[in-house]
Amino acid sequence: MIKVGCCGFCEAMNKYFQDFKLVEVQKTFYKPPKPETAGKWRKDAPSDFEFTVKAWQVITHPPASPTFRKAGIKAKDCGFFKPTSEVFDAWEETKRIAEILDARVILFQTPASFKETPENVENMRQFFSSIERDFTFVWEPRGWSKEAVKKVCEELNLVHCVDPFVAKPLYGEIAYLRLHGTHVKMYRHRYSDEELAYLLNFCRELNKEIYVLFNNVYMCEDAKRFISTLKFD
Repeated sequence: MIKVGCCGFCEAMNKYFQDFKLVEVQKTFYKPPKPETAGKWRKDAPSDFEFTVKAWQVITHPPASPTFRKAGIKAKDCGFFKPTSEVFDAWEETKRIAEILDARVILFQTPASFKETPENVENMRQFFSSIERDFTFVWEPRGWSKEAVKKVCEELNLVHCVDPFVAKPLYGEIAYLRLHGTHVKMYRHRYSDEELAYLLNFCRELNKEIYVLFNNVYMCEDAKRFISTLKFD
């Protein structure tokens, strides 16, 4: 099964619920919404609509990250899965919203500054061995070797998230694909019909449950075009 959606609501929520069956919640990364807000989203969405959640940046990103300033958050001892109270409190808040949304998948996106070091691997090991495994955990690394990614994902049972136009997933019970555009135009890239055909073939070869999340400027249009491709496949 191939599930298609966008990283964030790309149009009015009520219309999005009509056009799509999946969304990756972005607000949980910057600053989690109030439980009442998440509850309203779940109530307003169709029963077969699926939310996935992007984990709060307090877990994954250091305080110097520009995303903290964007969210208006002041944090001190956090990020990089450090075994601190701030990090674990952030996990509890992420989990709380995920439960309200009935989400089964949580994405942990780490920045390029999260290097492939023994300390960072140990932090991940401690973090994921300390929290409840009631969800499918997805990890989107930056700049790590294939060997290290595969080893960490296998040991900690994490789904390796990739951009299908850049790499192939190395491990996971499901496939979780995030499409960020190209290196030339970055997020302003508009996917061509040929690229969407490539994406379809890429998904066919994986032969498992697949989440396809568009994360470019034209994500709404491109995601709808890909859904149309699936209907005529």
